[in-house]
Amino acid sequence: MTTATPKPTERPANPNFSCGPCAKRPGWSTDVVKRALLGRSHRSIEGKARLARAIDLTKSILGVPDGFEVAIVPASDTGAFELAMWNLLGPRGVTALAWESFGKIWLTDLSQELRLTDAITVEAPFGQLPDLANVDFARDVVFTANGTTSGVRLPNYDWIPTIRAGLTLVDATSAIFAQPIDWSKADVVTYSWQKVLGGEAAHGMLILSPRAIERLESYTPPWPLPKLFRIKKAGKLDRAIFQGETINTPSMMCVEDYIDALEWAGHVGGLPALHARADANAKVLYDWIDRTPWIACLTVDPATRSNTSICMTIADPAVRALPVAQQAAFARRIVDQLDAEGVAHDIQSYRDAPAGLRIWTGATVEAADLAALTAWLDWAFTEAKCALASAA
Repeated sequence: MTTATPKPTERPANPNFSCGPCAKRPGWSTDVVKRALLGRSHRSIEGKARLARAIDLTKSILGVPDGFEVAIVPASDTGAFELAMWNLLGPRGVTALAWESFGKIWLTDLSQELRLTDAITVEAPFGQLPDLANVDFARDVVFTANGTTSGVRLPNYDWIPTIRAGLTLVDATSAIFAQPIDWSKADVVTYSWQKVLGGEAAHGMLILSPRAIERLESYTPPWPLPKLFRIKKAGKLDRAIFQGETINTPSMMCVEDYIDALEWAGHVGGLPALHARADANAKVLYDWIDRTPWIACLTVDPATRSNTSICMTIADPAVRALPVAQQAAFARRIVDQLDAEGVAHDIQSYRDAPAGLRIWTGATVEAADLAALTAWLDWAFTEAKCALASAA
């Protein structure tokens, strides 16, 4: 029989472990807002300069190659990826790879909204990758780099040929700044500010390779494009958008916050340091999972374990024997206990994923906070297990 354990005394300094929007960078304060160009037009000289600063820092920190273009677009990563699909897909067959919730959303768009007649779906269940070995790159290929809702990442980009006829469209929102991206294998990369760098919501980033720009300028899709998706002018890429003249009105407060996060990234050592921070953070949780019998990693293959969104299921035999709805209720009890204690907010698994826990370990999280959290996770489990035994 499980007995109650003493409540831990060490608490995470920052209890924010949400997988999006994510924790702010260490040392962040509202002083950032004081620098924002508030009450001013984003089309002013100063406004354009701040937007251009955000784009230039993005290119610098990420090491975006010459010839690639970067734009700030509306509606977070979703808007950026939709914009890319609606502008670029159609002249070739499309293969969509999906192994988590957002990848499956793109499948819906391809089949039900764009209604492409030559679209192939290659899916895998939560916790696994689909077969990558037989993907045909004569076709356009759509995929996520890191499954935020499944905890499964691409181990590398070796499965993509450097020379290919089709385009690769990469939803990298929970991977970028934490995992390497092989720019020779990526034609479109999208992400949002509120993931690895802990920026504020509603803005997306669109990165286009020269091959993607060539497709954009040589192809006009047969469907109408909403104004927010239009990035061509007189048949050519509208370069002004990629220099900071955004399609719609951005929040200059959010822009300043993103600039602050990028500058912090530079101060801590740039991209290698961000990768190392995420790796070290993830190791804290994976080491705990490996030595803790009541919890299990949702990811089947250790080589594909995410270093940002750690997805877990309850492995305790008594809990696994419960009906699915009761397993979900048990996991929710753990989540609610830790939230009420103020030691971990928003760590429930995604609504479409198997019941369990999901904890963010991106670069803005501190390893010491994750180490402190593990004791609280064990405590909350024993509390929930005792409650389960009492109710039996």
